[in-house]
Amino acid sequence: YAAKERPFMANVGPSFGLSREVQSKIDKKYDSELEERLVEWIVVQCGPKVGQPEPAKTGFQNWLKNGCVLSELINSLYPTNKPIKSIKTSTMVFKQMEQISMFLKAAENYGVTKTDIFQTVDLFEGKDMAAVQRTLMALGNLAVTKSDGCYKGDPNWFHRKAQENRRDFSEEQLTEGKNVIGLQMGTNRGASQAGMTGYGRPRQIINNP
Repeated sequence: YAAKERPFMANVGPSFGLSREVQSKIDKKYDSELEERLVEWIVVQCGPKVGQPEPAKTGFQNWLKNGCVLSELINSLYPTNKPIKSIKTSTMVFKQMEQISMFLKAAENYGVTKTDIFQTVDLFEGKDMAAVQRTLMALGNLAVTKSDGCYKGDPNWFHRKAQENRRDFSEEQLTEGKNVIGLQMGTNRGASQAGMTGYGRPRQIINNP
């Protein structure tokens, strides 16, 4: 039995080491300074009822992992018709993960893009707390940009200008952009067809009965 166990242990060892290495790389993306800013914002935004986390990443995770603080946060960004109707503290894993999921859905409805939204296990199991920070940062950026009176705290904590610039560009240059595209289509049409004759012929055979 001893002989059989040794190869098994040898195979398991490196895989654990590899996952530790991957986790270490993920952890390096976590920003302690950003953590402080996010905590400050959440407390100002939600009020003293959300309490304060223990310092460092584990404390931040434990503060958020039951989903209640996050739910309070997203609700605070709506003047009426709060997106999460029920916020209940529970010791049950399923209920805590469900509360996180409700926050994630509400954040997406608020405007946070899917690529900026963390997975439930990223927070609940501490798989990727940097992703959690990314989601909260994106949420803060949106809250500042909307300027609907719901955001509380220092506007300089988040990036307003970048999103405003995108919107301004689309409004100011939309008509001009369409004209440019129209001209390109008109002037290049002949050249495009000439350059694509090799590809055009088989398509014509397929399309014509």
